[in-house]
Amino acid sequence: MREVVIYRGEDGYWIAECPSLPGCVSQGKTKKETIENIKEAISCYIHALEEDGLAVPKERFDVMVVAV
Repeated sequence: MREVVIYRGEDGYWIAECPSLPGCVSQGKTKKETIENIKEAISCYIHALEEDGLAVPKERFDVMVVAV
């Protein structure tokens, strides 16, 4: 299980980022599509790390959202 941040981009698409996997980002026209896309991106990201013999970062569950 991974923590994901989802927000609307300037172009109207939803963007999803996985903070514990640097650079793991996806998008979609709807929130549902975006969630499915980031699930696939996370899976591919972890698979690529494992194939290359690299450590998979542990999930920290420590994102904080603050309005300033």
